Order: sequence, then C-alpha cells, then structure tokens
Amino acid sequence: MRPTEAVLVGGRAVQVAVCGPSSCADGVAADARRVGELLARRGAVVICGGGGGVMAAAAAGARAAGGTVIGVLPGRSAEGAAPGLSAAVITGMGEARNAIIVQSADAVITVGGSWGTLSEVALAMRGGVPVVSLAGWRVTDTDGAPVPGILDATTPEEAVDAALSR
Repeated sequence: MRPTEAVLVGGRAVQVAVCGPSSCADGVAADARRVGELLARRGAVVICGGGGGVMAAAAAGARAAGGTVIGVLPGRSAEGAAPGLSAAVITGMGEARNAIIVQSADAVITVGGSWGTLSEVALAMRGGVPVVSLAGWRVTDTDGAPVPGILDATTPEEAVDAALSR
C-alpha cells in the first residue's frame, strides 16, 4: 500500500516522531500501530526509538501502510531492534538518543507514557518541536494547571491530524 497523500516540509517528507514506552498494554499498542499507519498513509516518515512496545507497534503500522520508519537505537548494535524498521541509526548513546529523535522530527506524537517518553516531551518542548499526546503525560504547573504547548488528542486520527497541521 502506498501513501495516499504526501505532507512536505521544505520539499521533503514531513518527519514525525512516535514516542512511548517499550512495554505497553494492548490498547496502547493498537493506538500506536494506528498512528504509524495513518502517518504513512499521509506520506510522513516515522521516527522512533526502534525498540519494542509503542515503537514496534508504530513501526509495524507504518510499514504495513507502505511507509518509511527510522529507528534511533540507544545501543551499539541493532540487537533488539523492532522488525518493522526501514533503517536503524545506531547511536551508542543510551537514553541521550532521545534528543536526536525529537530534534529530527517536525512534530512528536506520544502514545502512553514512561520516563523516557517524558524526557522526549521535555526535549521537544524546549527545542520548539510541537507535541501531541495520545493517552500520555499531562504536565501541570505548581498550581495544577496544564502547562501550555502540549496538545491532547483522544484518537489516533486526531493525533495525526494535529501533528501534521502543526
């Protein structure tokens, strides 16, 4: 299956990072797979951490829809990489590779949440990369008010539409 429409930024395909926990519930994985599929159908390149859980699900969805998936791996080899990756970037940087993931993206969609996902949200927000959260972290200030900037989505379709419109 080929993408139905291409979203371009500066003449290249838009790149969207899909971030989330390496271990997740079936419903979270299903949402991540759908996000990957929808992004690929819209012509976006999916970037992820290249591992299991949300990353593997998003990669599988994107590849099933004929898309491209780049995994930015934390280790010094491709061992443990998700099978749906089109290409793997081996960093040897551990969790510090999260900065590469989000700074390579035109937008970030988080699905679910873990400590690594929270670091990706913070790095993206600090770097000016739009963040859409699907059933993920809700960041509040000291008064309990939501910190502005993170867009909450309720469905994979809404998350992808929001990421690609930003």
